[in-house]
Amino acid sequence: MKSVVTTVVTAADAAGRFPSTSDLESVQGSLQRAAARLEAAEKLAGNIDAVAQEAYDACIRKYSYLNNAGEANSTDTFKAKCLRDIKHYMRLINYCLVVGGTGPLDEWGIAGQREVYRALNLPTAPYVEALSFARNRGCAPRDLSAQALTEYNALLDYVINSLS
Repeated sequence: MKSVVTTVVTAADAAGRFPSTSDLESVQGSLQRAAARLEAAEKLAGNIDAVAQEAYDACIRKYSYLNNAGEANSTDTFKAKCLRDIKHYMRLINYCLVVGGTGPLDEWGIAGQREVYRALNLPTAPYVEALSFARNRGCAPRDLSAQALTEYNALLDYVINSLS
C-alpha cells in the first residue's frame, strides 16, 4: 500500500539516489498532518454507517428516477449494492487517512472504476452526488477539527474528481 513514505523511498531508489530535501519535506509535512488524519479516520470509522446512509439518501433524493423500474436503484438488491459501494469508498478514504496517501483509493477504488461502471451501465453522477454531500455536510468544529476536516475533504475531492 502506497504512502508518502513508501512513495518517496521508491522514487529515490528507482533514481539511484537518496531522498532529496524536498522529498524529506514532503514526508515531514505528511507526518505533521498525521494527528489530523487519524482524528478524521477515527471519527469516520465510528460513524461510517450513518455517513454512508446519509450520502446514499442524498443521492437518491437528487436522482429519484433511479428507483424507477429498470434503473440502477430499482430493486432492493441494487439499493443494497449502491449503499455498499458508497460505504466502500468511505472505507478506502479511511484507509488513506491512516496511511497518509492515496494508495488505497488508487489501487482498490479508482483503478478500473470507469470501465466497471460503463460495463454495468451505471451512472457515476449519483456517486459524485453522494460523496459531495458527505464532503459538504462536514463541519468544523462540530464534526472534526479544521485540519482533520481538510484532510478528509481532500480525499473526498480526490474520489469525486476521479468519477467526474
